[in-house]
This record gives sequence, structure tokens and C-alpha cells, in this order.
Amino acid sequence: MSSIDENKPSSTNPLHSLRYLDVSLRLTAIPLSVVSIWVMVTNKQDSLYGSLKFSNLTGLKYLVCINAICAAYALIAVVFSWLRSSFNAWVFFVSDQLLAYLMVTSGSAVAEILYLGYKGDRDVSWSEACSSYGKFCNKMVVSLVLHVVVLVCFIVLSLISAYRVFSRFEAPSVSSKEGEEQVQ
Repeated sequence: MSSIDENKPSSTNPLHSLRYLDVSLRLTAIPLSVVSIWVMVTNKQDSLYGSLKFSNLTGLKYLVCINAICAAYALIAVVFSWLRSSFNAWVFFVSDQLLAYLMVTSGSAVAEILYLGYKGDRDVSWSEACSSYGKFCNKMVVSLVLHVVVLVCFIVLSLISAYRVFSRFEAPSVSSKEGEEQVQ
């Protein structure tokens, strides 16, 4: 095991100073996720072509669900981050990785919807829709930008949790006898 101890002062222990960054990022992710959800859920617009609301598009509902999961997880993680054990470090590592991946998939789904909304797809005879539903598209962009900021928070959290887990272990050592055999 490594000699790094989380109980040492932050000037001598990088894990202790990362703890504050970890909690700060989780606390930042909560309101950003909630605002992204609010912007998306309240997103609707009427036009000559009909009414459009977020629940009409599965990708937007997926983004809302993933943001809700991220906000709930970040809140729970803040509460439990003060408990010190190897088990918690592994749970945070796996959970942070999983949520970062889920956020990438939901962000990609909305980015595709936005692309089709602004550019259309002439190969399948879809015209762009954002000229008719500009307010709707603009709110989708705002929600997606907030989502990406939360994604960046979770990417950094993934790196921090990976460092916290794997810094507890020392690199494998090779004895001089084994090293000589490998060289020959």
C-alpha cells in the first residue's frame, strides 16, 4: 500500500487537497444539472406548423433523465464523500466513470437533434426546423451547453477518483534476479 495518508495536512498530502476540488465540482454539478433540466422541461413553442415540446423528442427526455441522475448522484456523493474508506473510493471511481459515459451519450443525442434541426437531412427529405422553431432550438442549445459543463465536471471527477483509487497502490517491483533474466 502507498504511504499517502488522507489525514495529513493538505500541504503534504495531494489527496486531501483533491478532496476540496472533488466536493466543489460535485456541488457545481448539482445546480447546473437542475438548471439544464428546467430549461429543457419548460421548452415548448407553437408555430404555424404545430406545437413542439421537449417530450416530443426521445433524445431530449433522455438528457433530462441523465441530468436528474447526475444531480441526485452528485448530492448523494457530497454527503458520503466525507466518509473515508477504500470501498467509497472504488464506488466513486466506478460511478463517476459511468455517469461521465452516460452524459456523453445523452449530450450526443441532443447534439444530433440540434444538427438536424439546424441543417436538416436532404437525403431523407428532412428540412431544417429551427427557422420555424428558433426559440425551441435556442433553449435546447442552452440546456446542452449546461449539460456539457456538467460533463466536464464529471470528467475531472473521474480523473480525481481514478487518482484517489490507484494512488493507494505501489507500482509492482521487479527483483534484481528477475530483471537480469528479462534482460537476457
